[in-house]
Amino acid sequence: MQAAELFEQMVKPSEVARRLRVSVKSAYQWHQLWRDGGMQALASRGPSGSRCRLSPRCLEKLATYLEEGPDAHGWVEDQVWTASRVATLIGRKFHVSYSVSGATRLMHRLGFSPQVPARRVAERDEQAVSARGR
Repeated sequence: MQAAELFEQMVKPSEVARRLRVSVKSAYQWHQLWRDGGMQALASRGPSGSRCRLSPRCLEKLATYLEEGPDAHGWVEDQVWTASRVATLIGRKFHVSYSVSGATRLMHRLGFSPQVPARRVAERDEQAVSARGR
């Protein structure tokens, strides 16, 4: 709304950009919108981006599943929730496809963070490793 007030005062878009610390291109786009539709045209339309494909109830269930741990859902080799596993879990439980990055964002939204499992060499000699540490 600051931009609209400045435009009403006949401030040029380049000066609006400087004052509001935005790109000149954005200021010119705002100016065009303001000329065509007034202050209403500059009103926020809410957050951008795609909407969450899981309902609030499904998000609660997902949080419960994550709290139960990977073992409860078939990953017994370690107790780490990777983003890939969470994306798979969402597909299995809710029949909704999520990318790994989308699953990561969803986990953060629920207060979880994806973990990266430790990779070990198949031929690792535990005795030799522990002997070096002495």
